Amino acid sequence: YDGCHYKSASGIVSKNAEGIAILSYLETQKEVPSTFAAEALACRKVVQIGIEMQWLEIIIEGDSLAIIKKCQSKSQDRSQVGVYIHDIHKIIDKFNNIVFKYTLRSENGLAHILATESLKKTEEFYLLKNVSGYAEKQKIANWMREPD
Repeated sequence: YDGCHYKSASGIVSKNAEGIAILSYLETQKEVPSTFAAEALACRKVVQIGIEMQWLEIIIEGDSLAIIKKCQSKSQDRSQVGVYIHDIHKIIDKFNNIVFKYTLRSENGLAHILATESLKKTEEFYLLKNVSGYAEKQKIANWMREPD
């Protein structure tokens, strides 16, 4: 998140059951009021991609505990990100099974690298079965750390 220019970037990586990246997505947004809003926008985008890809089951991992808790909650959210959370809640009924799971930023390295580089380069992409070149090293490092 770039607070000086109110810009954010969402780095999204989808993996299959074996932990292999099957989709990577990078998008920048303007007029984003806070880091909190940027995290909610990223979560909403993941849910939208899941619907577009016609996935029936999905586990969404994010490194913002507050946003993950808001997505898990069934109560109406009245915070500054309430509109994004409301959108997420409207969409999630289309899945057979959806889980929102908190993960440490250190374990979310690939998505974080994508977002950080996107802010620097103002780059956007949508790749199936691939990640961008600058994220390839992190993808390999993640794969090497995965337990058998």
